[in-house]
Amino acid sequence: MSLTPIGEPRQKITVASLKEKKHRHEPITCLTAYDYASARLVDEAGIDIVLVGDSLAQTMLGYENTLSVTVDEMLHHTRAARRGIKHALLMGDMPFGSYQADAADAIRNAARFVKEAGAEMVKIEGGEKRADLIRRIIDAEIPVAGHIGLTPQSVNVMGGYKVQGKSLADIEQLMRDAVALDRAGVACMVLEGIPREVAALITAEVSAPTIGIGAGPECDGQVLVFHDLLNLIFHAPAKFVRHYGDGAALITHAAQAFRADVSSRQYPADAESYHLAKETREALDTVLERKRTLRR
Repeated sequence: MSLTPIGEPRQKITVASLKEKKHRHEPITCLTAYDYASARLVDEAGIDIVLVGDSLAQTMLGYENTLSVTVDEMLHHTRAARRGIKHALLMGDMPFGSYQADAADAIRNAARFVKEAGAEMVKIEGGEKRADLIRRIIDAEIPVAGHIGLTPQSVNVMGGYKVQGKSLADIEQLMRDAVALDRAGVACMVLEGIPREVAALITAEVSAPTIGIGAGPECDGQVLVFHDLLNLIFHAPAKFVRHYGDGAALITHAAQAFRADVSSRQYPADAESYHLAKETREALDTVLERKRTLRR
């Protein structure tokens, strides 16, 4: 059964339709998804953007941070998500090391997300210093999403996951970053971990849609990590996280109930078992009876 809201047939979300949503002041929704099942459910729920984020390093692969995940791992999960999506725009997150060193290498990696995994946009962290690179990737006909503020791939430089843009100098730099990305032609930009007031300033200043995560309600859209949404996490949530379901409790209770039923031999029941056809069973019983007779 489809979970898509009843109403007019849903249109495919594109880069162009994201900008139209900003102009019409229609909030943009974005969730991460890392495999076929989660991407299909998110898509059928009517979400606009599915982001295969490098957060899968922690949520799916158990790494300490996002720095360890590779391009091949990201492509593997992006391909899986692609198979579950019909209407949402699929955004692939370019991991640490895939674009920082060389522009030509960055373009090749971005093209792999499109050619090999079906991504319709790639996301790159960084502001002013990434503007020229982003232009070159866009010139290669690949839409790009920017990402400024708290950029997880810069965790070692930042000294941890800390809110950005708290001083006037930092706010000024964030504004320059946002304007530089906007002029470079980004399709949208993620604003992460910055004060609400600063995100509101940026959103009003740039033509590209802003997608907030820990950046307040004035952004043009919001993104959450799938595992945060469903409480499938093993750490204290960030301040901006809201749990919309308790997947951890659901899975734990289901697994415990399964274990109890197997231990007490209540699963599987006869109704959950396959049976031989009557004729085959009768023939088998005849064979078994002959064997029992021979042993006597």
